[in-house]
Amino acid sequence: MRFTRQVLLLQIGVVVLVVGLGVALVAWLLRETTAEAYGQRALAIAKSVAVDPDVIQAAAVRRQGGSMEQLVLDTTAANDALFVVITDDRGIRLAHPTAGLIGQKVSTSADEALAGNDVVSAVQLGRLGVSVRSKTPIKQGSRVVGEVSVGFDVRELTSDFNRRLLLTLAFAVFALLLGAGASALLNRRLRRVTHGLEPHELTELLYEREAVLHGIGEGVLAVDAHQRVTVRNEEAVRLLDSDLPVGADLAELDLSPRVRKAVTDGQPVDNLLAVAGNRVLVMNSRAVRRDDRALGTVLTFRDRTDLDTLSRELDGIRSLSDGLRAQRHEFANRLHTLSGLLQLGHHAEAEEYLQTLTETTSARSAPLGGDAVADPYLQALLVAKSEQGLEKGVELKLADDSFVRGSVADPVATGTVIGNLVDNALHAARLGPRRPAAVEVGLFAEGPTLHVSVVDSGPGVPLPLRDTLFDEGVSTKLTPGHGLGLALARQAARARGGDVWLAGGDAAGALFVAKLPDLLVEARS
Repeated sequence: MRFTRQVLLLQIGVVVLVVGLGVALVAWLLRETTAEAYGQRALAIAKSVAVDPDVIQAAAVRRQGGSMEQLVLDTTAANDALFVVITDDRGIRLAHPTAGLIGQKVSTSADEALAGNDVVSAVQLGRLGVSVRSKTPIKQGSRVVGEVSVGFDVRELTSDFNRRLLLTLAFAVFALLLGAGASALLNRRLRRVTHGLEPHELTELLYEREAVLHGIGEGVLAVDAHQRVTVRNEEAVRLLDSDLPVGADLAELDLSPRVRKAVTDGQPVDNLLAVAGNRVLVMNSRAVRRDDRALGTVLTFRDRTDLDTLSRELDGIRSLSDGLRAQRHEFANRLHTLSGLLQLGHHAEAEEYLQTLTETTSARSAPLGGDAVADPYLQALLVAKSEQGLEKGVELKLADDSFVRGSVADPVATGTVIGNLVDNALHAARLGPRRPAAVEVGLFAEGPTLHVSVVDSGPGVPLPLRDTLFDEGVSTKLTPGHGLGLALARQAARARGGDVWLAGGDAAGALFVAKLPDLLVEARS
């Protein structure tokens, strides 16, 4: 038997069971409420009789028959009751619809009513048959002088109950038919939604999907036509540094602008670089359609951080090699000059020239800024950038009021922020119109927070680029492959709770400021 048919039969069985239990519960409640209703009605009649002054006076003196007998007959007829009985404080009938029973003791116990309490909805067998009766005391002041008992034939109660039960059964049959029809429609809908696949086939599809998603080394993110996340694997969560909950709107997630643009444009994207946290990702995207219907977009991500790190190290080695080559040429030129002075016999000039070379070399080998910056990593970074600046004809200076006594706790984030800011500043200063070209770096410690300022002598930042300068792909450089440095710097700073921003970008040069909280620790001894 197909699973959908099993579901249909199970649903119909559940509907029948629920409706049956519901009918049984309603029948019991109807029986109880009907009996209670008749009992309350009988009690109300009994109380109206018990407060009659003539009834109170007659019960007090134990007077039988007379006007009370007529009152009992009239009340019984007016309320379609089985009986209305008045007794004295000993349970002797003072009035009864059957005159022959007057003066006899009641057939059911009147003790509860004669004790001053009401008796409601008691189903008892009396002289007139089984009835639902209620009893109430007759009081003269605080003394109980008798009681009134009013009863309705139980067959009247049963007739009323059966009439209500038939209505309930009719509704139950309608509900049963409605439930069976709804189950059939749901079963049809289930077959259409699952394309007729059986549960074991759906299970196999799920296993295959999980194997494909989590068995590859790339991040996968799929969104539907309304840009809601439908599928993602753990690699995508790790690379994008976001939870990516299924069903979340893409606009509400903290994602790279390039990722959003790749989804909204709907155009294929191949090997586009994007920044996520401290990672550089290579992104590809494809729009998915079926039968001319847009189903969404699938994006894949690969981590290019390691490759980018190696590229940076290679650039550093290349810069060092270029510096060593330049120093070799410079050293050869100086040796030639010194050799010429000695050959010409200018010993005093040769000695003075050699002294000058020694002082220059000592000055260049000294740490940038002296003792203002204690951390060796910051010193090494500044010296390396200074060498790069000299090769480009740009002087790198440390601000006079710079002062950092602590040690850097996260060299990677520090290098990402300061390195990218200084690299951009050196490039801008080299291309700027002012000479001598210069870059000034300011490092200021405020407890564990490091404040960084980088100002260059370049042409500044064009006004149209200032609002988007930190987006991926935005750059003032003309050659392709740029536009990630500032985005990486800001991502690294914000990952630590800080930020990087453009403080000034006019024609006098660009000023970038960074704040890196909890970066400095007590200086190592």
